[in-house]
Amino acid sequence: MKANTKVATRTRRIAAAAMASALVLGLAACNSDDKAPGAAGDDKVNITFAWWGSDTRHEVTQKVIAEFEKKHPNIKVTPDYTSWDSYFEKLNVAAAGGNLPDVITQEERFLTEYATRDLLLDLKGLGLDTSKIDSTILDSGSIDGKLYGVATGINVHGVVIDPEIFKEVGVEIPDDTKWTWDDYVATANEISEKSDGKYYGVQNYSFNEVTLKILARQKGEEVFTKDGKIGVSEATVTEWFQRSVDLLGKGSPDASVSTEVQGAGVEGSLPASGKGAMAWFWSNQLPAISKAAGRPVQILRAPGESQFQRGGQFFKPSMFYSASAKTKHPEEAKLFIDFLINSEEAGKLILTDRGLPGNTDVRASVLPLLSEADTVGAEFVSGLEGDIVDGTPVPPVGSGKATEITGRVNSDVLFGNITPADGAKRWIEEMNAAIS
Repeated sequence: MKANTKVATRTRRIAAAAMASALVLGLAACNSDDKAPGAAGDDKVNITFAWWGSDTRHEVTQKVIAEFEKKHPNIKVTPDYTSWDSYFEKLNVAAAGGNLPDVITQEERFLTEYATRDLLLDLKGLGLDTSKIDSTILDSGSIDGKLYGVATGINVHGVVIDPEIFKEVGVEIPDDTKWTWDDYVATANEISEKSDGKYYGVQNYSFNEVTLKILARQKGEEVFTKDGKIGVSEATVTEWFQRSVDLLGKGSPDASVSTEVQGAGVEGSLPASGKGAMAWFWSNQLPAISKAAGRPVQILRAPGESQFQRGGQFFKPSMFYSASAKTKHPEEAKLFIDFLINSEEAGKLILTDRGLPGNTDVRASVLPLLSEADTVGAEFVSGLEGDIVDGTPVPPVGSGKATEITGRVNSDVLFGNITPADGAKRWIEEMNAAIS
């Protein structure tokens, strides 16, 4: 009995040791993502990459991830994607739980909020190579000298035109290096008059604040300042609204039609539907407008660029790449972001899906691969490189309400419920409340 007891005891000890060993190995396997870069065997560092978008973007991004993993076999990138509607709700839950993805796709309106909550790393301090990206583009992701977001790509806001309508009605396309805001109004009115109402000259521009940003910058102001305040004057906002009112029922549709057209989106815009000659859009929206119109469209610089002491147009990041401040793998996160913005392999897969590449070498490599409409937009952006004065400051927390506030105030102005001056005063008051 004693011998059997010893054997049984020894057997239990061996089994316990085996179980402990298995547990250690299991824990090691579970934490394999904590291995250092270059670790031997099958162990890999695991980082998560979050983005939003269409099925096409998801497919392309999976291919980009596969290319990155070929170059860095010790790093596994786990995709975390969703639709735009639920993206930030999901991201905010992750932030609250201290579990943000390692690499995050960010949006301009929320970058300040995440940065000031100490949720993002300084990419400059991390050593990210940005030598091939224009400083005006980097400015748009910088807060207090720290780079919290690097642009995925860039767009420029301009006046999209249908050259066929200009030709049909006998109106000369303006020289966009010289035209003024008065020329803009006169051109719109002339198109409407010469077509006997068949075409509208221009689509209403004041349902969102982008053109206000351009006008403000031309006058030496900013809608949002670097210290997170409203920097545009009441006089400039009044002028902006007044121009919309002056065009109503002349160069642009009346208030009711303008509202309907705005609600119809890009494909229902005046140039896209063949009902008007001009409308304000981003350069990366040219393919959608051209496809809907069934013919090529062009894009012009904003009026007033040579009218004032400085130009107002700016490079707008389509979105940003950021790194979580709590990532366990900052070096691997940096390597992945570097691949996304600096590698031609990634650029040739993404093309302009996330905006025209900010890296000039990558941009040059993708230009021959673009569609005709994308090429027009890309050449337009590239042609502005020497003329863009600087980037716009990162918008403050609460600025995400600007589109809703602007649309609502603009409707009251267009329908005559308030004057442009009253609209300007109310816009500034509501925006101050939103960002305070």
